[in-house]
Amino acid sequence: MRIVWFIAGLAALLATGAFADLGPLDSLVMPGKVIKGHERLETECKQCHVPFRRDAQRDLCLGCHDHREVADDVARNRGFHGRLEDSTCSKCHTEHKGREADIVKLDERRFDHTMTDFALKGAHGKPEVTCRDCHRAGQKHRAAPSDCYACHRKDDTHKGGLGKDCRSCHTENRWAEVRFDHSKTGWPLEGKHYDVECKACHVRERYKNTAKDCVSCHRKDDDRKGHKGRFGRKCETCHVADGWRQLRFDHDRDTKYRLLGRHRDAKCTACHTGDLYRQKLGQTCVSCHRKDDDRKGHKGRFGPKCETCHVEREWKAITFDHDRATDYPLLGKHRQAKCTACHTGPLYQQKLATTCYACHKKDDEHRGQQGQRCEQCHDERSWKTTRFDHDLTRFPLLGRHAKLECKECHRAATFKDASTQCVACHEKEDAHKRTLGPACEECHNARDWKQWRFDHNARTRFRLDGGHERLACKSCHQRPMKGRVEAPSACVACHDGDDVHAGAYGRYCERCHVTSDFGTIRSGAMKRRH
Repeated sequence: MRIVWFIAGLAALLATGAFADLGPLDSLVMPGKVIKGHERLETECKQCHVPFRRDAQRDLCLGCHDHREVADDVARNRGFHGRLEDSTCSKCHTEHKGREADIVKLDERRFDHTMTDFALKGAHGKPEVTCRDCHRAGQKHRAAPSDCYACHRKDDTHKGGLGKDCRSCHTENRWAEVRFDHSKTGWPLEGKHYDVECKACHVRERYKNTAKDCVSCHRKDDDRKGHKGRFGRKCETCHVADGWRQLRFDHDRDTKYRLLGRHRDAKCTACHTGDLYRQKLGQTCVSCHRKDDDRKGHKGRFGPKCETCHVEREWKAITFDHDRATDYPLLGKHRQAKCTACHTGPLYQQKLATTCYACHKKDDEHRGQQGQRCEQCHDERSWKTTRFDHDLTRFPLLGRHAKLECKECHRAATFKDASTQCVACHEKEDAHKRTLGPACEECHNARDWKQWRFDHNARTRFRLDGGHERLACKSCHQRPMKGRVEAPSACVACHDGDDVHAGAYGRYCERCHVTSDFGTIRSGAMKRRH
């Protein structure tokens, strides 16, 4: 019961202002002596304590020790003290442990550096890195700089040329690992530039005011294996960073001369032989291809407008439509003829005739006898193919004549010299030996020699009857005839050797005899005779 009254009385004293003047009573309430730094305050409890308000103790500590940096960390929840769940100072810095007590209690081996604003990452977290490498003796731990340059100035291979913000390029893992975003400089690394070492462009560690034009770095490349300065300094107009041979220059879009056909495969220097921006190239074909025309072309005869006939795909591919563009369509063999076969002189000066004879006079086997209108018989497919209608001549082709080649009758190319008489061709085949004259057609027809149609009774004055009907022509016709066929009609002309009367009864056999049989005598013939 006494203890209860003692505690109650002590509490009443503490509640009054007399707490600071307890004097010898301090030993009754003090848990132990304070550290040397606080020794002068040992009897002034109110400097560190507020009765019954433990949460106010932190403000008293910070106010006395002028820990404005710590207070700011706590207020902003940053730094080591700002990250503690319980930021009461006495939570870690416990007093009244004696004059020699260490109330800081910093165990460097177990300290969690992630509780600070500088977490140990990469190489910083390796065991060989000690606290003293960054935290100098005699300095507060929080005074250690957090910028790379403060510790690694001696390691800077750039010698300050890139400034002091090492983290903009490097990481804690290792120096060689670079994460610098070059695009932030206004000159992003693209294509093959991405793999180039910094020193390739930044000579002697000079990073500021580095030239951005291609030719500053690549002039030697242009001189050695490029355009040798002829195409100017603006390489990026045509080339890209992915590779020299990859071009982005669009000749069709960026110029007034579209590249078509073989032109798309041509090298720039094939046309641009001089300075790109000074040389004014002509846009006509002949401005580049005059030598081609002189060496293996038309030698200027067809004029300078090559595009009238030729295209960019290939010289031999011709677009000129002779049928549409001229009054002389090319048909048959003419389509295969070379231009120079007809156009022997300057194309635009020479006026060519459109008649066959104008070109083929030397080829005319008829020697002009058939006239100059070759097309009446021949066509463009072949000289030997004719469309001449022989029926329109004075000698229509009938029967076997229709199947004959021209040369069978026309031995010479001068067709008009051919005779229309059968004997002109068939003299050797004349079985009558000209005894019936040259007019074979009087008896024979063109279908077959053996088919003849001569009517001796109707066409002559000598009727064939009786024994005469079955006689061969040559029995009576024995002398060759040049023109009109003539033969004597008197019986004695053929039967003089058969006259048994030896001429006693005269030369008119037909007075007594009939043609059917010599032995048959006409009735009354003897009476008339006597």
